[in-house]
Amino acid sequence: MKPRSMLTISQARRVDALKQGSPEFTSMRSLAMRFRGIFRSRDPGKLDSWIDDAVNSGLVAIARFARVLHRDLDAVYNAIELPWSNSQAEGQINRLKTIKRTMYGRAGPELLRARMLPLDQNRHHTK
Repeated sequence: MKPRSMLTISQARRVDALKQGSPEFTSMRSLAMRFRGIFRSRDPGKLDSWIDDAVNSGLVAIARFARVLHRDLDAVYNAIELPWSNSQAEGQINRLKTIKRTMYGRAGPELLRARMLPLDQNRHHTK
């Protein structure tokens, strides 16, 4: 969902073709770009009208997403307005879950510990 100015020529052509062939794509892209703009401008005042437009868009996935946002509106406002982010912690949690899924049924805590700890710390751990 890059702005047109950030698309390559090939990407811009694809977007144009999709817009010509699908009014749903045009609506979805417009809503996605507006949502991106709300976060970029840090203006939560536009969020309520975006949620209304998204719910009434006829696009099931976008409408569902908007309803979920509406459930915890204060948190969404904070995410828009405040400069803090928990992305570093979320990234580490996602990394751990990915490792656990790839190892499911293959090994025990020892292998998980070996995969999670830095290499030099692994030398000190023995079974």
